[in-house]
Amino acid sequence: MSEDTAGRRRYVLQHRTPFAWEPLANALQAHAVPGLERVTRTDGGATVERLLAAGSAPVAAAVHFGDAGVVLDLPGLPEPEEAALTAIVRAWLDLDADPAVVDPFLAGFELLEPLVRRHPGLRVPGSTDGFETGVQTVLGQQVSLAAARTFGSRLVAAFGEPGPAGLSAFPSAERLAAVPAADIQSAVRITHARARTVSALAGAVAGGLPLHAGAEPGAVRAGLLALPGIGPWTADYLAVRVLGDRDAYPADDLVLKRALGVGSGREAARLSQPWRPWRSYALFHLWTSAAYAPAVPAGAAG
Repeated sequence: MSEDTAGRRRYVLQHRTPFAWEPLANALQAHAVPGLERVTRTDGGATVERLLAAGSAPVAAAVHFGDAGVVLDLPGLPEPEEAALTAIVRAWLDLDADPAVVDPFLAGFELLEPLVRRHPGLRVPGSTDGFETGVQTVLGQQVSLAAARTFGSRLVAAFGEPGPAGLSAFPSAERLAAVPAADIQSAVRITHARARTVSALAGAVAGGLPLHAGAEPGAVRAGLLALPGIGPWTADYLAVRVLGDRDAYPADDLVLKRALGVGSGREAARLSQPWRPWRSYALFHLWTSAAYAPAVPAGAAG
């Protein structure tokens, strides 16, 4: 740990190698919501900035990652808060993954071997706040990533809390639960059905639905599926991103089915069975190949 003249502290976050930071940065950039997050790229890496909940007020955090490693930049905080935020960032960037276990297993399958070879040490991005990720997932149902980011930015502008570094904190479940669905619809400019789902999710989380890592997956899934407008795809996606279930697999995902060359979620699920218990890593390899990886120049090694 080091400290600069402004009192901000920098922590080198240890992780097992290899570490495929570029696809991770691409994914975070593709989902970054204006006003909530900033992702900047350099030739040698990327920086992600956002607010993290710490004590009574959010703090500005920046994560720098690239070939030189992963560095977390935080303001000076009491040691327990620093430790809690470091743990959140480690889970968010999947820094406790063990490529020595996952990569050889997935490389044993013909479909996945070239993808693993191209991006050894691929991580599965997690979440810094389960409710935020849940709402963003609902806003992203059946629309483009660009539209989902726009919806998220409108929601943050209307109901979030301005914080340091020119960023805003995502509204809490309690805050959104108190907002009528019609007001969410008007502010975000989404359909009434979508606004109703956001409102229902806020009410469920405010009422105790444990949408966070470590929660019992079956209970979370049942709670989510009981809400209007939330189906298996959303529940499975949140199991990957929020619960950290490394065997979770949204089989009916459109990009996934396209990458696999199949027409149904049933077929995508059938193909995935041999990849257990690491289907989330297989999923992210396929998503990376289809959406998050830069194009491979003609003639380059696959």
